[in-house]
Amino acid sequence: MLMVFALSCAEDERAPPSASAGATAQVSASGPSGASDGPSPLPLTSERTANAPSGSAAPSAAPAAPGRGDPRGACPADMRKVEGRHCLSPEHLCAEWNEVNVTGKVERGQCKRYREPARCLGERWAPMRFCMDTYEWPNQRGAVPRNLTSWQEAKDACEAIGKRLCTDVEFTFACEGEAMRPHVTGFERDSAKCSFDRPYRERTFDFDKHDACLADPACKAALDAIDQRVPAGSLPACVSEDGVFDLNGNVNEWVQLPNKGFSKRAGLKGGWWGPVRDRCRPITTFHGESDYGYEVGFRCCKDASP
Repeated sequence: MLMVFALSCAEDERAPPSASAGATAQVSASGPSGASDGPSPLPLTSERTANAPSGSAAPSAAPAAPGRGDPRGACPADMRKVEGRHCLSPEHLCAEWNEVNVTGKVERGQCKRYREPARCLGERWAPMRFCMDTYEWPNQRGAVPRNLTSWQEAKDACEAIGKRLCTDVEFTFACEGEAMRPHVTGFERDSAKCSFDRPYRERTFDFDKHDACLADPACKAALDAIDQRVPAGSLPACVSEDGVFDLNGNVNEWVQLPNKGFSKRAGLKGGWWGPVRDRCRPITTFHGESDYGYEVGFRCCKDASP
């Protein structure tokens, strides 16, 4: 099953054919996990990897970041407070395009640089205040983000520790902020700051879910062959103004769509390590709640204390 990337901004942003074929989600053979007797909490630890960029070994603890995003008094210590005004309809105009060579023909690729500042159409703003995990699950600096996990499993995991999946709007605002940045790092697409635009590696294996895959030598070897995740927080420039890391690239992240019915609550935000959208606002809503993929992970959110 191929991931379909739905753009919410009015632009023609196409990736090379090999990139669009790279993002796959698999359907769980056991059906929706909601049919089980109850959620089984996921482990709070993750595998480690040697995929970190050269010279970017992550320390064992997050550096102190007082001021904006400081969780004290509002959020748990492993989260960041995200607060401000969210523009409902930003105008993102591309000022410069990347060009890609597809089958010998040069075509327009993703936008390389957007015009700034962005404009909020109609000046329609909504107040936001919530807590977001500093890193992708398991929310530990230096840990490789968990993948091969369904939306339902991600939802259960967050709720088992007193949190919840982030909403699509929360993810968008945490990433773009009041400045309405197309990318978490600003108005220019920069793969040196966040882990995306890495060469596509063809998938040749039908992966099991995370724990089963790691326990199966054949599945783990196939995953290792295409896996390009990096440890959480290993790219110090890939951080929001509130101190949240890796909101673009590394792994796609499950979010919840409030007020949607069963089987329509799942969305994917942020993009992954491949040459795909990797921006703040687009969302993919094609996949079911029991689907999972080698490039798909999640993080948790929580209501902020008054």
